[in-house]
Amino acid sequence: MPLSEQEVLDALRHVMDPDLHRDIVSLGFVKAVSIDGSDVSVRVELTTPACPVKDQLREECEARILEVAGVTSASVEMTAQVRQRQTPQGDLIPGVKHCIAIASGKGGVGKSTVTVNLAIALAETGAKVGLLDADVYGPSIPMMMGAEAERPFTSEGKIIPIERFGISMMSLGFLLEEGQAVLWRGPMVAGTVKQLLEDVAWGELDYLLVDLPPGTGDAPMSLAQLAPLTGVVIVTTPHHVAANIAGKSVQLFRRLNAPIMGVVENMAGFVCPNCGEVSQIFAGMSGEELAKKLDVPYLGSVPLDPAVSAAGDNGVPSIVSDPSRLQSASFRAIAGKLAREASIIAMSRRAPQPV
Repeated sequence: MPLSEQEVLDALRHVMDPDLHRDIVSLGFVKAVSIDGSDVSVRVELTTPACPVKDQLREECEARILEVAGVTSASVEMTAQVRQRQTPQGDLIPGVKHCIAIASGKGGVGKSTVTVNLAIALAETGAKVGLLDADVYGPSIPMMMGAEAERPFTSEGKIIPIERFGISMMSLGFLLEEGQAVLWRGPMVAGTVKQLLEDVAWGELDYLLVDLPPGTGDAPMSLAQLAPLTGVVIVTTPHHVAANIAGKSVQLFRRLNAPIMGVVENMAGFVCPNCGEVSQIFAGMSGEELAKKLDVPYLGSVPLDPAVSAAGDNGVPSIVSDPSRLQSASFRAIAGKLAREASIIAMSRRAPQPV
């Protein structure tokens, strides 16, 4: 009796997505099944190109298919389509599938550095990524991305983002004269955040990362209320003070009904470039301990490496300038976990698909 598509699908029902805890058939991931005699080819569409378990799922799919009687070869093609978030009426960024805010309780924890490197790590996987510098008081993204001299232009009433390293960017820093200070009160900050969302031609993006100013002031609150956030990432360092204030940021976003996607620990152990020994420079609460205390996901840590800050000062993020260093691997791993959390949130908000 010839092989049937149903036999292949039944076999693939045993392959579970480790994050969504459902099989890939009922989730609608299996998009095509092709049978040629005893050879089976399948196309599986994941929820993000940055899926950290993509290879694991491919291997498991092939193994399950080979268990079907009569199958001699199995080929699985893994593709990805970022799932669209729910788009409310009056959405300021309708073409953006996921808007993710990067926040911190206090300044000096490397939030902007984490943001630019995560944006590039996501783009490296093939995702379409945008970067919004919403730190209206101290915009640093233009310098970190080597675009200080750039000035955006407009087309059809929209501001066209600046392009760098495969990222579409916008920052108030592109619109200010060098050295110009921003002396604004709350309503002006809220209005500027709205303009940076609404008046920029973001186009179709899988992820828009928003670099917030530190603290719990007007800009974070405005963004949480104006933009349909997928969620918020909290950046901290292994200091008790940083952890304590980061906890207050978490409480703020929870009150604004913005999901906390996880904690990233920056400036973790220092890895000696000569001997490889790891030294804990700071003795405060770790990011993992903070995440456990706040009952939120722990996305990972980035080691303390002088090359990271030097790269930002030079206008070339470290994941580009030093792609093989440990910190670059950390950014890529965190980006994968961040994409996973976005997919979990998006899928949990969707109606169950028929089996």
